[in-house]
Amino acid sequence: MSNPAVPLPSPPLPPPPPDQLDPAFVNDATVIASGVSIWFGHKVAVTELSCSFGPGVTGLLGPNGAGKTTFMRTICGLLPPNQGTIRVLGRDPRTDRAAQHDIALVPEDDAVPNALTARQLVRYTAALHRIADRNAPEQCLHGVGLLDVADRKVAGFSKGMRQRAKVAAALVTNPSVLVLDEPLNGADPVQRVALIELFQRLGSEGRTVIVSSHVLHEVERLATRQIVIIRGRLAAAGEHRAIRDSLADRPRSVLIRTPDPRRLAADLLALESVQGVTIDGAGLVVTSPRAGDLAEALPVVARKAGARLREVRPLDDSLESVFRELLR
Repeated sequence: MSNPAVPLPSPPLPPPPPDQLDPAFVNDATVIASGVSIWFGHKVAVTELSCSFGPGVTGLLGPNGAGKTTFMRTICGLLPPNQGTIRVLGRDPRTDRAAQHDIALVPEDDAVPNALTARQLVRYTAALHRIADRNAPEQCLHGVGLLDVADRKVAGFSKGMRQRAKVAAALVTNPSVLVLDEPLNGADPVQRVALIELFQRLGSEGRTVIVSSHVLHEVERLATRQIVIIRGRLAAAGEHRAIRDSLADRPRSVLIRTPDPRRLAADLLALESVQGVTIDGAGLVVTSPRAGDLAEALPVVARKAGARLREVRPLDDSLESVFRELLR
């Protein structure tokens, strides 16, 4: 989708957080949460959450009830934090109209008037935001693949089509910060691929795209950086392999394929960095609490044993495995 002609606002960015080594923060932050806590009566939804988001796509992960939606609504200024602060491009999204203009939210809930067509919805949103470019609604509908059904009422849309209509309505405002709460829900596989490519393109344009999802392999493909929230607290942050590597006390499983696995198994068991070895068909599954040491020792051991290595691959290096360990 071509970028609408309305230029993005460019206020000065806030200074980066002092601790540059903390993976919860980025140097070029456009959204900064500092010590944010949110509660409803006796129920605490978010507790002392501090992190930041910058240009590109960041995944916001957590199980149901983790506080993701509450946090996203606070970023958009819809909910005030009980403690702490949220700043979007250096402004308070709760009180600053300029900050509100820079943000667009695509909620998971159905918030689309059924009586409107997709074209009417996007045009209505453009009118509310006083978007001068009359071609912007058509461009946004085309970008989400709804131009051919733009005159159908949203009431007759599938869940996935309604999601795309909400994305088009958000994009027509030309936001600097796009907050997407489970935007892939209900989309079929083809629609999912198209939306993932769209969000990545928006991120590459310099927009800050924050995406929550429970479909972990899609977030892994969509976002290079993740913020993980569990029970309202920050559980982990960074690229998912870096998060996995930081869990130093968790053994890792590595698949090693070799023509003669038994020859290599005994020598691997003698290594201090190996906790266990299981023969699996034409390969070995090696459990190691120190995968880095194993990686250094494996070529030497294989050479001495005369074993040819056909494949060496971690079995637990996916975002899903990281998420399981964090929940554990």
